Amino acid sequence: MEENTKCAPSLSKEMEVVDVKPLRTLTPMFPSSLGLDAFSPPASWPFVFITPHGSFTPGNEVKFPSNFCSLYPTTFCPKGVSETSTKSSLVEKSSGTVHDGVCKNANGHLHDTAVAPCPPQTLPLITVLSDNEEDMLVHSVPPTTDIKIERPVPLRSCNDVPPTIDMNIEQPVPLRSCTGVLSTSDMKIEEPVPLRSCPMGGGEIEGSDVKKPKRKRLKKAHDPELMMLPSSSYDARESVEAILMTFDALRRRILQLEEVKDVTRRSFTKAGSVMMDHDLRANKVKRIGHVPGIEVGDLFFFRIEMLLVGLQAQSVSGIDYMTVRFGDEEDPVAVAVVSAGGYENDDEDVDVLIYSGQGGSSKNDKKQTDDQKLERGNLALEKSLHRGIDIRVIRTAKDTGNPGNKIYVYDGLYKIDKSWVEKAKSGFNVFKYRLVREPGQPDGIATWKKIEKWRKDPLSRGKVILPDMSSGDENLPVCLFNDIDDEKGPNHFVYTTKLHYSSPISKPLPGCMCQSACLPSDANCSCLQQNGGDLPYTSNGLLVSHKPLVYECGPSCQCTLSCRNRLTQKGVTLRFEVFRTKDQGWGLRSWDPIRAGAFICEYTGEVIDNFREDEDGENEYIFQPRSTDDNASSWNYIPELLGEPSHPEPSDIIKPLQIIISAKNMGNVSRFMNHSCSPNVFWQAVQHDHGDEGYPHIMFFAIRHIPPMTELTYDYGPCGYENSKEEVPSSDGSRRTKKCLCGSPKCRGVFC
Repeated sequence: MEENTKCAPSLSKEMEVVDVKPLRTLTPMFPSSLGLDAFSPPASWPFVFITPHGSFTPGNEVKFPSNFCSLYPTTFCPKGVSETSTKSSLVEKSSGTVHDGVCKNANGHLHDTAVAPCPPQTLPLITVLSDNEEDMLVHSVPPTTDIKIERPVPLRSCNDVPPTIDMNIEQPVPLRSCTGVLSTSDMKIEEPVPLRSCPMGGGEIEGSDVKKPKRKRLKKAHDPELMMLPSSSYDARESVEAILMTFDALRRRILQLEEVKDVTRRSFTKAGSVMMDHDLRANKVKRIGHVPGIEVGDLFFFRIEMLLVGLQAQSVSGIDYMTVRFGDEEDPVAVAVVSAGGYENDDEDVDVLIYSGQGGSSKNDKKQTDDQKLERGNLALEKSLHRGIDIRVIRTAKDTGNPGNKIYVYDGLYKIDKSWVEKAKSGFNVFKYRLVREPGQPDGIATWKKIEKWRKDPLSRGKVILPDMSSGDENLPVCLFNDIDDEKGPNHFVYTTKLHYSSPISKPLPGCMCQSACLPSDANCSCLQQNGGDLPYTSNGLLVSHKPLVYECGPSCQCTLSCRNRLTQKGVTLRFEVFRTKDQGWGLRSWDPIRAGAFICEYTGEVIDNFREDEDGENEYIFQPRSTDDNASSWNYIPELLGEPSHPEPSDIIKPLQIIISAKNMGNVSRFMNHSCSPNVFWQAVQHDHGDEGYPHIMFFAIRHIPPMTELTYDYGPCGYENSKEEVPSSDGSRRTKKCLCGSPKCRGVFC
């Protein structure tokens, strides 16, 4: 160690070392411009950098490469360090000691480095010790807790630690019963549950006696995009969204490949296995309370999705639990439950859930064959009642797009206030638990219940200006709603669901000879050949991958209108609402949940040759493609995860689009979609009625799962005047930039 680095100060050559530990106990890891370039054998103790101030936020003086992993909580200040202190500790494995919360080396010298001031109301830290170097858990506890550090937790090198590991300190867990608050002294979390030891990362399957084989862990890919996938920053929300987006992209691609082979497998199971094998997860350890990066109202279409982001770690059972030590006592407590309709639950009340216990059913079916016992999940729920533990509750709702399926909705935190035993319809005893929703949380399942009433009577919505502003032009009514001010609606325009060209395009599009519908396995289908050999949509109508241009079947094709390759030309299938926003004019949202990859709407209006400022003001309803949508490009699946080559195909070469669409005088709901630097919608060029590739249709698709009543936004594109507060001419002199009010952490400041 002869040169200074940002990871640790080097020892002076003149310094005499009296008591030196063997060098094999240290693993030097010095970051450089190219990443970590020095390593020790895997069995050695790593060299760990710990700061009490969380991730490296703007303003901090310490700078690290983008691939340096965050291995510390975001709100923690060690005992003995004041709020205005600028010192932090540097711990060396097997050679450091702790005195008054400050780490020292074997000679008693402090290791200093510059950090930001400590935040107020700091919390002590408890580290769960485990023999498994891959397991690590940090929880917050009340300040009265005694902290005992038995030995340092072995950490892997930065390149081995998955960047999705979350070290955030949660709020202290209130331990209270129905009558009062219990003592929190000496509370300690014991033995974290390694998710990968359970099926698909979850807990044990109820009633299963089969030994679970160990999953073969694949080597991490060296592709930079894959290494940075779980989190391109230290933002928990971004990590969760990246994991879910990657999973669903893999699932759609796997389904596409299986349809070609005409096999019927569970694509979500295989996609989940790929994610687990590559250790692509977020929030890997169980915790009590909210999970970082997951918001109340978030929806999931598969249970494996909840497992991958750490919301609920059971792939089959509805009760997820862990063991916690309270002083000298150790109890199992429930951390999450899923009300999926498998038992006789009462979930009509949006604030109260009557939840049935587990067990008592046969292994082959769900019929009750015995009394339930106070064990496993049932015991955990009972202990949670007496300890006053917050429990995450996931409820289910019907999938309007696929009536036979259900959607899982995170409904926030609940507490159990009562439990009892009663006889079920089967005649056997079952445990019942009354869970009450904690007040002050955003609406979750309550939103779905309201929408059910609005569908029956739109006027019951209140503040409705028009029940259908499309006047029947859309497949479903478009509600016009305003509860912000006295505006009676947007400026006058003609509602149209089509593109209007100044002159017709005569270039024809080649058609297929398929008799009824294009099939994924038909290599002779010309529509498949135009799309690179695959149908662009899954069997349930989801776009598989973003492409420079998607070819749908057109007038020259012999297939029927029911062909899946005629998706967007059939019109919208969502119930939209145009609503008044607080500071961005009119906006657009949907009463229906929207699945990642689902078609939303087309940008319609007048196709114009060029765009210039209007004499009477700027035209705010212009769509002009300027470059590739980066959000769409990152939305695609990662071929390396499936063993496919990463080199782009010739069909993926980007071709410039000449089309400019004005929706000022005529258009549809798309004209009301606002800009966001972190959008949930992207545009895709689609060809279906003519062969001029410079003038395609602009179709919008969902980037991720979108809960109902969430505003729909897309990225209008870069302007070249980022961080400008004033309106200035754009790079081509035709448009002016505007101040962005999207509120995203990645906001560029302006948009065109």
